[in-house]
Amino acid sequence: MENPTEILSESESKERLTNLVAISVAILAAFMAVTKIKDDNIVQAMLQAKSDAVDTWSEYESKRIKHHLLELGRDQNMALHETAAKQTSATLDGQLKHYESEIARYQKEEVELQKKARGYEALYDALNYRDDQFDLSDAALSMSIAMLAVTALTKKKWLLCLSLVIGVFGMVMGTAGLTGLRIHPGWLTRMLS
Repeated sequence: MENPTEILSESESKERLTNLVAISVAILAAFMAVTKIKDDNIVQAMLQAKSDAVDTWSEYESKRIKHHLLELGRDQNMALHETAAKQTSATLDGQLKHYESEIARYQKEEVELQKKARGYEALYDALNYRDDQFDLSDAALSMSIAMLAVTALTKKKWLLCLSLVIGVFGMVMGTAGLTGLRIHPGWLTRMLS
């Protein structure tokens, strides 16, 4: 016959395990909810940065085309100037000065637009780095919660330990994303992308 204290002890042990699983699920789910909000905000910022980069590169290309057209006009003007009579020379000189000033303006704007577009691309890359952290956090926390559900059914302590290790990894990655820590397992993100 079984000892009543052994049965009670086993029952208490299973209840403690179930309570630990329930508390772990609640903590991980709450943390996951907070990091999901931040992740969504970062994705929105990434989309804006990419859109701004594309718009800026388009503006840059437009300026380059206008610049090129002005250079063609200047070159034509210079060719005409060499062959023109003295009377039209003053008109051609005015046009040439206009072309030169416009070319100088476009050259300056092109440099600024290039710098601005590269800045948006760098912003996108920085945001993508943090987005990767949140993606890893979401995946690890989801796995951990699923494993905790199985733990509640099977009462396997080793599964509890494994799920908590994966959950801690998810929380570390989420915390890194929230605080901007430079924790980024590149090999893992490359493998999953």
